[in-house]
Amino acid sequence: MTLTLTSPLDMHLHLRDGEMLQTVAPLTAQHFSGAIIMPNLLPPIVTKEALLAYRERILSTLPDTNISSFTPLMTLFFRPDYSREFLEEIHPDLAAIKLYPAGITTNSEGGLSGFDVEELSPVLTAMGDLGIPLCIHGETNGFVMDREAEFVPVYEKLAAAFPDLKIIMEHITTAASVAALDRFDNLYATITLHHLLITLDDVAGGMLQPHLFCKPIAKRYEDREALLQVALNAHPKVMFGSDSAPHPQDAKECPGCAAGVFTAPIALQALAALFDKYDKLDNLQAFVNTNACCIYGITPPRTTVTLKKQPFTVPVKYGEVVPMFAGQEIGWSITTKF
Repeated sequence: MTLTLTSPLDMHLHLRDGEMLQTVAPLTAQHFSGAIIMPNLLPPIVTKEALLAYRERILSTLPDTNISSFTPLMTLFFRPDYSREFLEEIHPDLAAIKLYPAGITTNSEGGLSGFDVEELSPVLTAMGDLGIPLCIHGETNGFVMDREAEFVPVYEKLAAAFPDLKIIMEHITTAASVAALDRFDNLYATITLHHLLITLDDVAGGMLQPHLFCKPIAKRYEDREALLQVALNAHPKVMFGSDSAPHPQDAKECPGCAAGVFTAPIALQALAALFDKYDKLDNLQAFVNTNACCIYGITPPRTTVTLKKQPFTVPVKYGEVVPMFAGQEIGWSITTKF
């Protein structure tokens, strides 16, 4: 059995910088035609100059054969003082703006401390007028299992106050977030591979599995079921975003384990296996391309990726990064990308 996907997209990706960028960027470009690139570097991406320079660093890591078939979709780190003039100037080079609550995840210390509608109105109104989506890491600083559900009222407040603004609930993990999708026309969501597959039991129910530790943390079985329902059934408001987040092995296998699951090189194979398991392969194209193109209004480079139902053994490491399913077998393999 074979499956051909057209222009698959990863709508939430961490590429880091420096040596890590050199390792991981080509792995995404091998399979995907584009990806939304997260801006939480040190320092974060907050200027046009920094954004364009980062894009050039990404492209410089790619073999010539991948440069024309992969588009890094660039984002800014949200700041409430962005002016309309600045946004108008950077708009042609910008896919979205990413908002992090302060200190909630990796390199987010410069994030937002409050969500006062009046204070945020100038920048969010301008973004809505210009058609710039707002991507949000939606968690509070509450009890770790409740953080995302506690943030849903913030999503709803912003969606009601700024109806022209497309708001992307990033890497949702709860049934509460799934339910919010259909309450507001301007709420959308990305869903990761790992949150479709694991629960907190897989992370910490037995021996701790550091390479499955991420933020938002994996949740309950009923939450995973809610995510599976909308992903497998091609809900038009959800799209694939891997949140693939590489860290060196020694930063994961240590006290103070870094948050992030690295899935970029195995995501399409594992998604094919998952959708095949539920007899939903016909819906995978919508999840990895069609919905994202409609939500973002983008046309990525036209590529085709062919997968075959044959075993693929995941490498133990890519450079210094341990992937999800390291050393294990996935039932689908990628044969070609054109």
